[in-house]
This record gives sequence, C-alpha cells and structure tokens, in this order.
Amino acid sequence: MDIVAIVLSLFLLVTFAYRGFSVILFAPIFALFAASFSGLPILPGYTELFMAKAVTYIKSFFPVFLLGAVFGKVMEETGMARSIAMETIKLIGKDKAVFAVVFACMILCYGGISMFVCAFAVYPFAAALFREADIPKRLIPACFVAGVFTATMDCYPGSPQIQNIIPTIYLGTTTFAAPILGLICGTLLIVLCFIYLEFRRKQMARSGEG
Repeated sequence: MDIVAIVLSLFLLVTFAYRGFSVILFAPIFALFAASFSGLPILPGYTELFMAKAVTYIKSFFPVFLLGAVFGKVMEETGMARSIAMETIKLIGKDKAVFAVVFACMILCYGGISMFVCAFAVYPFAAALFREADIPKRLIPACFVAGVFTATMDCYPGSPQIQNIIPTIYLGTTTFAAPILGLICGTLLIVLCFIYLEFRRKQMARSGEG
C-alpha cells in the first residue's frame, strides 16, 4: 500500500504540474496524501519527514538553480541567446534546430557541466532558436532529456557526471569501463532520440503548430 500511495502521489503531482499548477503548493499536499495512505501520522510526517528532506534538497541545489536562472535571464535580456540562435540557424539551417539544441546539451554535459545547470544554460538559446525555426517550445524538454540524460550522462566512456562515477565506488571500475559497449549503447540512444524528435517536429508542423 505504501508503494501504491507514493506512485499515485507522484502521478498526481506530475499531472498537476503539467497542467500549470504550482509544484510548491501541491507537493506538500500530495506528500500528506501519501503519508495518510501509508499509515504515518500526518503532521509529524509533514514536519519531520517531508520538510526535513525538502530543506536538505534546497540546501544542496538552490544555489545551482539560482545561478542558472540568473545566467539564463542575462542571456535572454542581453540578446545573446537570440544572437546565438540566429547564427546557429545560418550555420545549420532551421530544419536542424532540434539537432543544435541536443548537441549543445551533449557538449555541456560531457564537458562536466552539471545536468541541472545545462538545462538553465541552454534554455534561453533553445527558446530563441525554436522561436526562429517556428518549432513549438513544448518540444524543448524532450531535447534536454535526449542531450543530457542519455549517452553523455552514463553511457559514453569517461563521462564526468555523478551517475557514471557512483558505480565505480561499488564495482571497483573506472569511468572508462566498457568503452565499446558504452559507445554502441550511447550512440543507439541518441539516434533513436533523434528519430523520435524529428518525427514529433514534423507531426507538429503538419498540424500547424508553431
């Protein structure tokens, strides 16, 4: 029952967030919902469990989110994002905008930039590029996932991301373990992601969505 309550709460939270409701408001509500279905005391579960974990998370990641958001706003307000987008379009063409965003994410991620920072750093560029290429912005999160959470996160050998480093502690390996298998799997992931993203882009274009 505990697992069902957690999964249901996460599903409701994602659904409400996708529909534009505030995550800050509804996260505690669904946490209380999960606690009540799991048989935990509601108020102690909220104050001692949920809030304690929330504070730890904020302490660890708020500086990253804040600096990333400021960087993104500077890129947007100064016009740097639009300039980069225009130059990219001139270089590779509007029809390759999806490739440009995914490739930018891959370079940053494989270069050692935190995955969270990648999203904030690339978003202004991606938004301006998609606007010029007349591609719906709701495809941007999928481009982030393809560029950051696939091959460069834990497939390609030597990735400096923590997901590739943690297993080395327990398995006694290095970050370059299984390089051939990693290259094959990572490349396959990227190719499949590109096929899907291009399919969705063309589908949206046919339906007149821009």
